Amino acid sequence: MADQAKSIEQLETQFPAVSGSAFAAAREQILASGQSVLQSEQGCIYEVFPDGRRVLIKQIAPPTHAVSGSKLPIQ
Repeated sequence: MADQAKSIEQLETQFPAVSGSAFAAAREQILASGQSVLQSEQGCIYEVFPDGRRVLIKQIAPPTHAVSGSKLPIQ
């Protein structure tokens, strides 16, 4: 049981890096196929095109910083 918990914990620590790599690869694949992607940056959502052009879609509320283990209300 302790080995299984340790394995799960190890997988959980690797998740942020692995998921970040997967999202970056998917983004590049979409752009390479000629499609655009949406990107959030500094309180704005942009449509990003394969040629590097960016179009502002809308302004959004700034991100909420959360402390691990805290509870945030969903609106």
